[in-house]
Amino acid sequence: MLENFSFRTIVEYLPLFGHGLVATIWLSVVSFAGALAVGVAVCAMKLQRQRFLQVPAKVFIDAVRATPLLAQLYFLYFGLPRLGIILPEFVVGILALSLNSGAYIAEIVRAGIVSIARGQVEAAIASGMTYAQRMRHIILPQAFKVTIPPLLGQAIVLVKDSALLSLISVAELTRAGQLLASDRFMPAEGFITVAACYLVLYYGLKGLAALCERWLGLRSARSRA
Repeated sequence: MLENFSFRTIVEYLPLFGHGLVATIWLSVVSFAGALAVGVAVCAMKLQRQRFLQVPAKVFIDAVRATPLLAQLYFLYFGLPRLGIILPEFVVGILALSLNSGAYIAEIVRAGIVSIARGQVEAAIASGMTYAQRMRHIILPQAFKVTIPPLLGQAIVLVKDSALLSLISVAELTRAGQLLASDRFMPAEGFITVAACYLVLYYGLKGLAALCERWLGLRSARSRA
């Protein structure tokens, strides 16, 4: 089936794939940072007792998790200009990825916060800490330690989801495969190379997750000792 597979063409297009790989990594890092900010903010709103904060957070999480990322991406890409907001394609892509992953990260962080012993929170309240101080110094540092493995899992999902940005002409990894396929009519060469690059990214993140879990395990063992 691949008797006419051309490695020479892949080598010729390696600079394009290299640019796309760097762009994918950059977009993923920026989007994940944005998703963390969104997730922590939405989680904080959802944990409040005031309904005017809690309800919008719940609606946002449910709306994002109930709709496909592609629909959200197209909504922002075609909807924002109708409101007079013109943004570059890569900014729209980062915004879509940040909001989408932010909803999932909000639930991950919430689960980590809920796992914190109630006694620590009560002790912080008794010492006179405000809500912001409790979150910053007591709750969030411990919650993030618990949630590092699932957060890295969400990062892997985000990297794979970044392939959808090729549909709005963002020059990332999948877009490089599309250009090769359209220029030379060689979809096998283009998308097998894309898949190989994503495998490299996947195993890199998987290795990072394993290192973090091992480090956290060692820290937990030392703390018990």
